[in-house]
Amino acid sequence: MQDCERDRLAGRLADFDTGEFHFPDLYGPGWDSLPIGEKVSRGRDFLKAVRNGDFPGVDDTGRKAGGGRLYRWDGR
Repeated sequence: MQDCERDRLAGRLADFDTGEFHFPDLYGPGWDSLPIGEKVSRGRDFLKAVRNGDFPGVDDTGRKAGGGRLYRWDGR
């Protein structure tokens, strides 16, 4: 994940309420227009970044529901 994308997502995350969310909700406008391969790639990049600790306060719940993998934001 490029630094500019990480910064963009971190900025959006700062406006999120604490609790569970799906990556497309964090990604924001433009998600629906991405080709499926790009969605998979960006989702995988985000998961790796979360697991590497690049987004403090975000945890992978290890569960999927509704719109895919669920993450938890603790508001840090």
